[in-house]
Amino acid sequence: MAETTDDRLRLLIERIERLEEEKKGIADDLREVYGEAKAVGYDVKIMRQIVRLRKMKADDRREMDMVLETYKSALGLD
Repeated sequence: MAETTDDRLRLLIERIERLEEEKKGIADDLREVYGEAKAVGYDVKIMRQIVRLRKMKADDRREMDMVLETYKSALGLD
């Protein structure tokens, strides 16, 4: 039983390690793409915000916009 548990643990750890390597590779790829965008003149900070907004549900995005406008108005940032 202990050997089976040890094997399972080892396999899980190895899977995690592979996924971490893949994650690092993807992060490197993302940095490269954002670097490319910056090199041709795009605002990377804004691009990251757009990506975050596109991940959101439309209702959540509208609610966030309404709250943001409320806060801006309260602070006189209109």
